[in-house]
Amino acid sequence: MPSAMEGSEGGEGEILPYEETEDDNVSPTDLSELLKEGTKESHDRAENTQFVKDFLRGRIKKELFKLATVALYFTYSALEEEMDCNKDNPVFAPLYFPLELHRREALLKDLKYFYGEDWKEKIQCSEATQHYVDRIHHVGQHEPELLVAHAYTRYMGDLSGGQVLKKVAQRALKLPATDEGIQFYMFDNISNAQQFKQLYRARMNALDLDKNTKERIVEEANRAFRFNMQVFDELDKIGRSLTEEAQDGGFPVHDGKGDIRKCPYYADKLGKAGPGCPYHAAVALAKQPLVRLILAACVAVAAGAAAWYIM
Repeated sequence: MPSAMEGSEGGEGEILPYEETEDDNVSPTDLSELLKEGTKESHDRAENTQFVKDFLRGRIKKELFKLATVALYFTYSALEEEMDCNKDNPVFAPLYFPLELHRREALLKDLKYFYGEDWKEKIQCSEATQHYVDRIHHVGQHEPELLVAHAYTRYMGDLSGGQVLKKVAQRALKLPATDEGIQFYMFDNISNAQQFKQLYRARMNALDLDKNTKERIVEEANRAFRFNMQVFDELDKIGRSLTEEAQDGGFPVHDGKGDIRKCPYYADKLGKAGPGCPYHAAVALAKQPLVRLILAACVAVAAGAAAWYIM
């Protein structure tokens, strides 16, 4: 679920939250600088997870992208719920930009696009995402000053490397040019992302926080990275379990019922169908012009048989 946690300015090699500020007025004790320096190692580790590297190479498949969108939905729903509850709390209020930043409504549109109007019945929060969500709720209810770390980790990245991921996903998944499926990456109420990030960092630096609280925020940002890496690893494991066609939106993943070896389609893809397999024979016959008419007459029966095999 890379959202981009902030990348270097203008560089496509960085997609996770890592601040490369060019403001000469910043101080080493400013929160933005502490976060930049204090999360470098976590940033590098997260960016080098297999899921993120595959994503950047355009090897993200639609089924996996959909699951990443689900993870983002649950994460941002929790984050924005807690931000709403703390919008008047002085330790967080200056960073409350619901019109400009909130992503939940955009993610709702993406889920409807991928799963249909009944999307709520088709998704569930994964184990790794649930751990992330639980931590966000704990912070919002007991240590609201640490919400700064989670907001920084997500939103600043969305405005940086997230824009790279948007282009990669749109191209790799052949999504519509009208931006369906990638509304998450669209910030219609921010006209200049660079200027907004500068404003956001200035607001962070102006928070009335002591040294200990700043250190705790940096520690929490590193924790947020770890949660994201756990989600990335979870998605990577799921991706390895999907067949190529399932990932490409073709035949569904085998649901574990029955013996997969009895399905000629999967047997063929797994290299287990022998040369005398009826499935191979049927394919060969289908290529013969003289039998096409006969096959057309039997299409209903063939479709029924295929459906039974895939179930």
